[in-house]
Amino acid sequence: MEIFKDLLKFTVVDVIDVILVALLLYYVYKLVKGTVAINIFIGIIIIYLVWKLTEFLNMELLTGIFGGFMKVGIIALIVVFQPEIRKFLLMVGSTNFNRRRKFLQQFKFLKTETSDETNVDAIVSACTKMGMSKTGALIVFERNNNLDFLLSSGDEMNIKVTQPIIESIFFKNSPLHDGAIIVSNNIVKATRVVLPVNNEKNIPQRFGLRHRAAIGVTEKTDALALAVSEETGHISYFKDGEFVVYDDTAELNNMVKKDLA
Repeated sequence: MEIFKDLLKFTVVDVIDVILVALLLYYVYKLVKGTVAINIFIGIIIIYLVWKLTEFLNMELLTGIFGGFMKVGIIALIVVFQPEIRKFLLMVGSTNFNRRRKFLQQFKFLKTETSDETNVDAIVSACTKMGMSKTGALIVFERNNNLDFLLSSGDEMNIKVTQPIIESIFFKNSPLHDGAIIVSNNIVKATRVVLPVNNEKNIPQRFGLRHRAAIGVTEKTDALALAVSEETGHISYFKDGEFVVYDDTAELNNMVKKDLA
């Protein structure tokens, strides 16, 4: 009875503690959802609940076994979840600054041009035209995670996004066509960027390095990516390290706008 009485003695701090833990678990789940890591995450939660149950029932032997596993297992978790931990730290480190910047932009009343939303229509139209001529392209959209750490691998730019600009960058005889471009707030920040390539995920052989690079950057950060195949002209959309299926360019347009919002 004393145990149940203690459980009923909730304070404001306890309520805040529970809410924060719930939020933490939610964001961790959101981070690993759709990846292989989700199965590992669920397995850890189950083992933790069993450990606490054995501890509550005073099952000393099982408590010791599960407790030892949980204490030593933290090292294994760092290795297993290395990509997710990196992505989480990037999200924590850059999201607040990005949101603060967007918040402060609301007070620029004297600015004549207030719109800095990426011109998705122009980019998708350019990709469609490049697909028809089978011109390869790789476009990365920066969101909350700052991608400045990738800029040094390419040529830094400051060009406003338009359809002719995108097409001219990826024109086969252009010196800038090789590699990826990074787009942020309707500005091409860099061209010829070298992206991390994912060689672990099994994808059809018809997809090449552009698609593996798109998977790599969207897996390690919260960026979005569009890749135009040089062989087939098909436009592939990537989010969270996965191919996103769409029916037509109109749906693709709406999906990218929604994900960037």
